[in-house]
Order: sequence, then structure tokens, then C-alpha cells
Amino acid sequence: METLTTRGRAVRLGATLLGAALLLLGTVYGTDDDFPFGPFRMYSTSDPPNAPAPDTRVEGVDRTGAVVSLGQEATGIRRAEIEGQQDRYATDPSLLRTVAEAYAERHPDAPALVEVRIVVRWYDIQGGRPTGEWTDRTAVRWETAG
Repeated sequence: METLTTRGRAVRLGATLLGAALLLLGTVYGTDDDFPFGPFRMYSTSDPPNAPAPDTRVEGVDRTGAVVSLGQEATGIRRAEIEGQQDRYATDPSLLRTVAEAYAERHPDAPALVEVRIVVRWYDIQGGRPTGEWTDRTAVRWETAG
């Protein structure tokens, strides 16, 4: 085994100090987006024991009036992708057109969708346990023009 040169030691020490500084700064000032140097709070926090728990889903209404689940199996779009961009959909509901198009592509013989909506089911929680009650709220709705 060869001996590490002075320059090699200095480079490794510098890289270690830089990594430690980024980790410290990310922990103090960072957000989840700064991972792996940020705090990644997603796993370090929890909701209060009586806070309702959301369950987001996408559903459509076809021209016959039937409600159709527009989950990953039906559209190829993962729920996390919808949830992660829910603010964009709320700002511009016409973006839900892509969900309808993905459904139509996978189900060419199905009746056309006339509406796509993001629905959040809020499960009631008391003492950290579900009560069995829930409330559905439509967060975003997009209707076809014709």
C-alpha cells in the first residue's frame, strides 16, 4: 500500500470539511429539496393525534355519468405525481386534460370522460386512531368543453 501524499490528504480533508459544512448549513437552513444535505423533514415530523388524515385520489366522470377511478392502473400516472403538482392543477385545472388523455389512450373503447377531478378524502382521527368517518372534498375540477 502506498503512502498518501500531503496533497492527497489535503484534498480529502477539504472534501470532508466541505461535506460537513454543507450538512450543517442544510440542517439549519435547508429544506427537503436540499436532500441529502437538507433535513428531510418528511420523516421527522408527525401530525397532531386529532388531525384529519388526507387520502387523495383522481376520478373522472364519463359521458354516461359513471364515475371512473383514474389511478395509476387506469392512466399510468402515479398518485404521487398528482399530489406533488396539486397546486399547479388548482391554478390551472385544464392541466387535468393530460389525465383524461392518458385514460383515453389506455382505454380506447371506453366512453369519453367529460370531467376529471382531484378529490381528497379527509379521514377523521381521534387520539391517533381513525373514527371510521370521513369527508370528501373536491380540490380541483376540470370539465371538457364539449
